[in-house]
Amino acid sequence: MTATEDPSPPSAVARLEAALARIHLPDARNVFTAVFGDSARWEAEAADRRAAAGAPRGPLDGRIVSVKALFDVAGTVTSSGSAVLRRLPPAVEDAEVVKRLRAAGAIVIGKTQMTEFAFSALGTNPHDGMPANPRDRARVPGGSSSGAVVSVIGGMADIAIGSDTGGSLRIPAALSGAVGFKPTSGFVPTAGAFSLSSSLDTIGPIAANVEDCFVADQVLSGEVAPSRLRPACPGTFRLVVARGRLFDRCEPAVLAAFENAMERLRSRGLQIKDGSIEGALDDVAQIDKIGTFPSIEVGATLRSLGISELDGVDPRTRARIEAGAGILGTDYVRMVRLRQAAIRSFEKSFGNNEVFALPTTPIRAPLTSSVAEDAAFHELNGLVLRNPRVANVLDCPAVSLPQPVDDLPVGLMLIGRRNSDRRLLEIASCVEATLRPA
Repeated sequence: MTATEDPSPPSAVARLEAALARIHLPDARNVFTAVFGDSARWEAEAADRRAAAGAPRGPLDGRIVSVKALFDVAGTVTSSGSAVLRRLPPAVEDAEVVKRLRAAGAIVIGKTQMTEFAFSALGTNPHDGMPANPRDRARVPGGSSSGAVVSVIGGMADIAIGSDTGGSLRIPAALSGAVGFKPTSGFVPTAGAFSLSSSLDTIGPIAANVEDCFVADQVLSGEVAPSRLRPACPGTFRLVVARGRLFDRCEPAVLAAFENAMERLRSRGLQIKDGSIEGALDDVAQIDKIGTFPSIEVGATLRSLGISELDGVDPRTRARIEAGAGILGTDYVRMVRLRQAAIRSFEKSFGNNEVFALPTTPIRAPLTSSVAEDAAFHELNGLVLRNPRVANVLDCPAVSLPQPVDDLPVGLMLIGRRNSDRRLLEIASCVEATLRPA
């Protein structure tokens, strides 16, 4: 090798050992609920053998992946961040998405911490502890996929797989500084994952960049012929800024970061115009007047697991489940019908080459001390959920990108038309590259 040649990249085994070492550092406390050291080493060795033979299984082969604690992994209990689920028997087989990851050659390093039942957005967990925000350890990391985002930013995994029912991938990505992608429902199977809401649950990745999210999503969705990510050309799409109530109560730093990003994108030739999704928000508000899908549907999940009493559940979570239990069946049917109509209406309002842009969350990561009291917790939890949950209710793909800021992370959310997942990621890749510091 000459002095100008790059050395060979580290082997999968070497990268895995470095990741395992980071997991055991004090700063990584509460990030993982289970670490699969032995099986991960076998998977890394097999990946290196395939690489040496020139026969990798694809772009995910040899990549280190963490999975959220709500996924079944054979031989482990699917606790889903809850003390009451720890007494369940171990899973007998992997969740479908875990099977797909292993088949693609991914190294499954362990299960990551989450909020109880994936039912809150700040990242707190009174049962198992909370991983600290990797950008400021005095702050919450965002949830419910809290350990997922910290595993990526902390170098413990290349990609983290989590769930997103109301923003649980995009919120931690925004508050901790990563990329989080939520697909259209139905593309990625939820079999073998604890269900917070059978209506709204989706499964997707958190990663350091859009390309890794794209690669992971192709595996998760069972793409038969994976393709390379081709960033969209600036003149082929338009960003529509969703002005209106989703900009209310935004911190000045969040607004400044958003407007600076729009100006930078505009100066680089991207098409941007102001628009509105207020009509769609009115439809969502009509549903919310009746109830919320997670508070109703998680009760059904718990009953299917033999959990009929809520003793031992975090009181903050219990209150929301009990509220859902009071919704009449006829009202639930009305919610389903209103949602179906709202989805159809919103889908007709824009095309595959238009995406809505807005702040992922109106605030940056709150101090952990600021959410100690119940009233403050519920207010801030609702505030960070407000923007991202719209994409779940309207069943749209959405991605949160970290904006170039010098202080606490701020997320930029792009919402695409239903079923336009690949096009949204192509557009997101273009936006990501354009915003990247020179």
